[in-house]
Amino acid sequence: MKTIQRLFNACLLRPVDFPPSRDDMEVIGVFNPGVVATEADVVLLVRVAERPAERRTGFVPLPRWDLAAKRVVVDWVREEETPPVDARVVKHKQTGVVRLNFISHLRVVRSRDGRSIDSIAGARLEPATEYEEYGVEDPRITRIGDTFYITYVAVSRHGVATALASTRDFESFQRHGIIFPPENKDVVLFPEKIHGRYHALHRPAGSAAFAKPEMWIATSPDLMQWGGHEYFLGGTGQWDVGRVGGGTPPVRTSEGWLEMYHGNNQGAGDAGIGIYSAGVLLLDLENPRRILGASGPIFVPETAFEREGFVPNVVFPTGIVIGDGTALIYYGAADTVTAVLEVSMREMLDSARRS
Repeated sequence: MKTIQRLFNACLLRPVDFPPSRDDMEVIGVFNPGVVATEADVVLLVRVAERPAERRTGFVPLPRWDLAAKRVVVDWVREEETPPVDARVVKHKQTGVVRLNFISHLRVVRSRDGRSIDSIAGARLEPATEYEEYGVEDPRITRIGDTFYITYVAVSRHGVATALASTRDFESFQRHGIIFPPENKDVVLFPEKIHGRYHALHRPAGSAAFAKPEMWIATSPDLMQWGGHEYFLGGTGQWDVGRVGGGTPPVRTSEGWLEMYHGNNQGAGDAGIGIYSAGVLLLDLENPRRILGASGPIFVPETAFEREGFVPNVVFPTGIVIGDGTALIYYGAADTVTAVLEVSMREMLDSARRS
């Protein structure tokens, strides 16, 4: 599969651009932004990952949000009791339960032209509930009417769930709670009702491997109560055998709903985390369960900032802004930086193989 032509490509945000939330923390990643164009500018809601700056010989620092104290606290555990699973996760030997070695929150960033950053001094969406104890991650933003709806990942001792928040100004946020329980993430909302109901793509990820990774579709009358769950798409080849999930929120085109999604090629027994790439889906406007076309991996790690970082070889699209014949794709690279890619809309639509 031929990769898509990069008309413009830039690294927008790096960890050094952000001061830590506290003096005893350090920023290790600014990535996977939810993105939306407003009347004034382009807003990025960026995931900021931090870890404790202190080091203690023989111990691993594991940060979490303390609900009572309303701040991040650190659990210090012995290295021999919590061997690493990968760069992001350790596992308790006695219980088999995993923990992240960092914690994330979300920050508002603004750009006038969508290609460069003008301000990183915007509001924050920080952990605030027991379901966000280990952080809030990977937002997607969909505008419906005059409200911006944000789906984001809530991580806690209860597992990985998806929550919903909303805002009209990106200065304050209203939380609406968990909308998809554990284990579920990569939820993207369609920007309008279809036959009177809202639609969402989501990625259930059960611990029992009865099937290869899959995406599902669901509907709702009110964005809160979701049902009508159906299988939507499974991994189709080596590039998405490890994981498959929603990327950018779907956008309406004259030919169908355009959805850029991600896949991971980590096979059973493979060491490391694998390579994250992205493909394109074209869905029927009246029945988004019907896939009109699908591409293979047209967007793969190529640049140094995509191939090197906290988690190497990752491109993870999470936001899209449509222009005049082109689209700006916003993505996390190597779980470290935020970048933007401009591509031809015609080329993206043509890349979907008609089925």
